[in-house]
Amino acid sequence: MSLLLSWLILSLAVWLTAAVLPGFHVKSFGSAVLVAAIFGVLNFLLGWLLFAIFAVATLGLAWLLAFITRWIIDAIVLKLTDSLTDHLTIDGFGWALGGALMMSAIGTIGELLLRGIL
Repeated sequence: MSLLLSWLILSLAVWLTAAVLPGFHVKSFGSAVLVAAIFGVLNFLLGWLLFAIFAVATLGLAWLLAFITRWIIDAIVLKLTDSLTDHLTIDGFGWALGGALMMSAIGTIGELLLRGIL
């Protein structure tokens, strides 16, 4: 049940991001659900690997700046999701960075609301 709720929150985050950012396009809410699923799977499978690569490449600096590293990795995974599906179009890497930041903020707020903390 928790996985389904997290997927719904991520879907809502994708949809709201597309509604706000002009360089981030999703066809419909149904497309946002599909994009969220693809993004979630890619992030699960590749996110840790990319984080490890960044940590080695930056001689551990990625661990100290974990928020920024995670933000950049999410933008990379978003661009990869864009290349895998025609339901998402991101105009450039800058828009992917903005989308990753906004999706992260919406997702965090959604998870906190779900747990009753806010």
